[in-house]
This record gives sequence, structure tokens and C-alpha cells, in this order.
Amino acid sequence: MSIIYGERIRLRAVEREDLKKFHEWVNDPEVTRGLAMYLPLSMADEENWFNLLLQRNPNERPFVIDLKKGRSWKMIGNCGFHAIENNNRCGEVGIMIGDKAEWNKGYGTEAMTLLQQHGFETLNLNRVYLRVYADNVRAVRAYEHAGFVLEGRLREANYKHGKYEDVLLMGVLRSEWDKRKKKK
Repeated sequence: MSIIYGERIRLRAVEREDLKKFHEWVNDPEVTRGLAMYLPLSMADEENWFNLLLQRNPNERPFVIDLKKGRSWKMIGNCGFHAIENNNRCGEVGIMIGDKAEWNKGYGTEAMTLLQQHGFETLNLNRVYLRVYADNVRAVRAYEHAGFVLEGRLREANYKHGKYEDVLLMGVLRSEWDKRKKKK
């Protein structure tokens, strides 16, 4: 697959050299607060994850999110599709902006918009959806800006940090994507 370019970021394939930074991010409690991770990961865990990528459906391999910095690129996170259901033409997306210096600058929204473009225009999906912890206000706002609509609430569906929390289900339909594209 070729690189997917946005206005300020690009989505590219994960390379082995990226693992050191991923390892740093997935062991940072601030970064993983909004993720389904709760145990520390070793570098061997990251290498094993990378080695298993080639066995995954190519459409479900994650992307690195790179930020344009002058004439070069800076890795700030990753994102991608998983749980693609071909017969239902839908897929779940996930994202991690690991570089905390780049939080609250709209890069998550832009990455989610690029994922929708890829999902609808390349993978021919009809619905793109995600799950997010209800108390992750920053992420919910980014997803709403990217066009995701609240579809439901799974009450006390996640137990983390000694308490139960709600999980929100958000999605975008191809028809909604097409309408937003025509407005631009």
C-alpha cells in the first residue's frame, strides 16, 4: 500500500525501527490511559507484535502517523483498522498519539479523517466505527470533529484503574462521508 498523505500528516507502514518509540509510548501511563492496555510491555513483546504483522490481513496492518516538520517527518503515533467484517462492509479503527508534545493540535482528527478516506474509498467499507472511554473527552471531541456520531453507550463495560467506566460506540457511514466530502 502506498503512503496516505493529509495536510499536515501522513500514514505509512510500520517499520522495525519504529518499535523503540512504540515501546516507550505503550509503557507511558498517560498515553495508555485511553487505551485497552493495562500491563507493561517489554521490547520483546513489541518485536513479537511486529513479527506477527505480516501474518495479518494487509488491510488490518497499522499505520505510523508522521508529522511534517520542515523537510523531514516526525513519528507521533499510530492508527489503523482491525475487526474488518467483509460481508457487513464495516471496520473498527483505533489510534494512539504517543508523542504528548503533539496532543491537542488536531492530528488525531486528521488521522481519523484519513482512515475514513482509506476505509470508504480504498477498502469499500460502508461503516467505520470505534470504541472510546466515556471519560476520554479529548478523544471524543476529536472523533466528533472527524465526523463520528455517537451510536451507543456500553454502561460500565470497562474496568481500569480500580473502577468501571462506560464505553461509547461511535461511527460514520459512507453516506455521511460522501455528504461531508461534497461540502468541501
